[in-house]
Amino acid sequence: MMYNNAEKKKSFDLDRVLSLLKKEVTAYQVPVVDLIAAQTKDPFKVLVATILSARTKDEVTAAASRRLFKKAATADELAGLSTSELEKIIYPVGFFRNKARYLAALPAVLQEKFSGRVPDTIDELIQLPGVGRKTANLVVAVAFNKPAICVDTHVHRIMNIWGYVQTKTPLATEMALREKLPKQYWIPINSMLVAFGQGTCRPRRPKCDACIIQDCCPQIGVTPRKVKTENMRQRQRNEDFFLVSWNVNGLRAALKKGFLDSFFELDADVFALQEIKALPDQLPDEVRTIPGYHIYWYPAQKKGYSGTAVFSRIEPENVTYGLGDELFDAEGRVITLEFADYFLINAYFPNAQPRLKRMEFKQRFNTAILRYMDRLAGKKSVVLCGDLNVAHKPIDLANPKANEKNPGYSPQERAWMDEVIRAGYVDTFRLFNNEPGQYSWWSYRFNARAKNIGWRIDYFLVDPGSRERVVDAAIHDDITGSDHCPVSLRFK
Repeated sequence: MMYNNAEKKKSFDLDRVLSLLKKEVTAYQVPVVDLIAAQTKDPFKVLVATILSARTKDEVTAAASRRLFKKAATADELAGLSTSELEKIIYPVGFFRNKARYLAALPAVLQEKFSGRVPDTIDELIQLPGVGRKTANLVVAVAFNKPAICVDTHVHRIMNIWGYVQTKTPLATEMALREKLPKQYWIPINSMLVAFGQGTCRPRRPKCDACIIQDCCPQIGVTPRKVKTENMRQRQRNEDFFLVSWNVNGLRAALKKGFLDSFFELDADVFALQEIKALPDQLPDEVRTIPGYHIYWYPAQKKGYSGTAVFSRIEPENVTYGLGDELFDAEGRVITLEFADYFLINAYFPNAQPRLKRMEFKQRFNTAILRYMDRLAGKKSVVLCGDLNVAHKPIDLANPKANEKNPGYSPQERAWMDEVIRAGYVDTFRLFNNEPGQYSWWSYRFNARAKNIGWRIDYFLVDPGSRERVVDAAIHDDITGSDHCPVSLRFK
């Protein structure tokens, strides 16, 4: 018997679903904190691994934990390491500098407040540096096997997909589950749903077609992936192009944070990168040669700075490096691929810098690239993608009033964007989404990404005559690995 999603919500059987998932996820990758707990019952190691794991891929956490525990397997040994030493050991975990400071401070706080022991209650654990409620719940459950509900983004998201809770934040989900979830599920729910959320019920394009609970999942707010045969994929590529742009803020760093996983998951026809900060010979073979892609590099002359690159399934008719002005071209900011019926311009716009000290340089660049776009648009369609380093309207950043004179939202930069739009160029994302809170860049400071205090400064623009060729545009803010997230355009 087939049920619609409303009927599935009414008849949702949590016990049956969790029983099925318990068997299903045994074949999945075990979340790293559970893996460490299985290898050792030491609460200190579980605590440290949990601190390291925040906003970090499991394989990166596991490697960093191994390196750290070789040097410091106890709080006393950890106290002997400086913050700078810790930074080197745990890099490249997410927010490694903050975490190094937390770990450096941890032994003294443990000694002062808890006589050197790791506490086993949430209220005590959240007094430790770098420990919030999620971390505290996980330590209580995993290290001490005491009832606690660790709610991360996977648990929060999946419980709402099932309609088991209707909440807006992970904290609200935790509180709702404490009231509703049977206690026998408190400890295993996190590891079960993290594994399920990473393997099947993914934030983007979840594998609903292959899901063991598809017959009873209400799928609230879910857009399942479209299952395509290779013929369907080829036919779609013949009909339109899926283009992705991403400022990776250092490709070597991004590679350590799962760049290639995201690259293959997005499965783009053209993948444009900005701020690669590397020469090709500084990169591993796994990214210099990717089967099925033609790759074009345009690094800055200055090592470790700026630079662009493009990966394309279709070999372009021509590739142009730069704008023909050495002032800009030395920084590797613009690379253009010419295809049969459109130009793709991949651009990394200059940052105006604090006190707008590089504003003149940026304005010259802005003038030059708009003139370049106009010239190419006279021949065929133009798609400009990249980090434009400007939020155009108040809707495009979280705190517009506070940033009106700051780089990226100064009157001069916004005036140039006004000029671009007046010239008829189309900000493709705003064709489909006019909601606030849609950002592509977040500061690494103040936990800005988790709080969604961001800016939309990454764009796909098309020329005035190509508006009808735009099929879809999106921001992929679930993908980490940089302070920016990828943005995309489907173009026919």
